[in-house]
Amino acid sequence: MEIIQIVGLGLVATVLVLVVREQKPMFGFLLAAFTGLFIFLFVIGKIEAVIGVLEQLADRSGIPSIYLKTVLKIIGIAYIAEFGSQIVRDAGQESIASKIEFAGKILILVMAVPIISVIVETVLGLLPVGS
Repeated sequence: MEIIQIVGLGLVATVLVLVVREQKPMFGFLLAAFTGLFIFLFVIGKIEAVIGVLEQLADRSGIPSIYLKTVLKIIGIAYIAEFGSQIVRDAGQESIASKIEFAGKILILVMAVPIISVIVETVLGLLPVGS
């Protein structure tokens, strides 16, 4: 029941942030940021376990590991960009948060180009040649 611990921590931190923010806004932000970082570190072990299972499945299915690694990097970019933009948004910097999200999307697109190329080549190889 780890989710209960995470939600409990989040609720306690939220109450503390609301109380502290009235007197010291900077400390309220830091408390919120550290709580988010703590939750991220708490679940990182779970992510490692999922990656291990996915690598085993890819090995058994014969999928080249480069594709799995690329997809995992794309997922990582998405999560990190979302996490960072939410922290910046908590600090009240909406425009910077949207720039972080935009940069994440561009990096995802760059990482996806090799996979998209393989998919297009595969589809083209399936199409009949000729008139």
